[in-house]
Amino acid sequence: MFSAFKRSIPQISIFHNPSSPPSQTALRLLNASLSSPYPPNSKHPLKFNLEVIENQPPTADQFRTILSYTQSPSADHFISAHPSGAGSVGGGRSPEDVTKLAQKNPNALKWPIVVDWDGGRAAVGDLEGVKRILEELRKQRDGE
Repeated sequence: MFSAFKRSIPQISIFHNPSSPPSQTALRLLNASLSSPYPPNSKHPLKFNLEVIENQPPTADQFRTILSYTQSPSADHFISAHPSGAGSVGGGRSPEDVTKLAQKNPNALKWPIVVDWDGGRAAVGDLEGVKRILEELRKQRDGE
């Protein structure tokens, strides 16, 4: 049956820091899911547009949107436990505070930040979160 509704290809962004091992791993996983069957025992790769934003933190507006996807009450969710992030400004940071901090010191952020803009999902410094995003895309692909 013909359907006039055509699903758009999901838009995924990774805010990537090449010096962060978790960020490197997440980028490899995202690229592999586009070029090889995902999961490996399936027949087809996933289809999504991948935007790689290297060494640049999200804007304050993007942080606000991503924060709403994570259900976290505070922008502190983006701050690394790395000493460079922990010692700066007290808790309760605003998205603007986090943007300024990240621009001054990229190591203050948890990398990577992966966002499924269409699905309203985000993973912050968490490879398992990236896998959950990919699993949701797989479910959409397979019609589950």
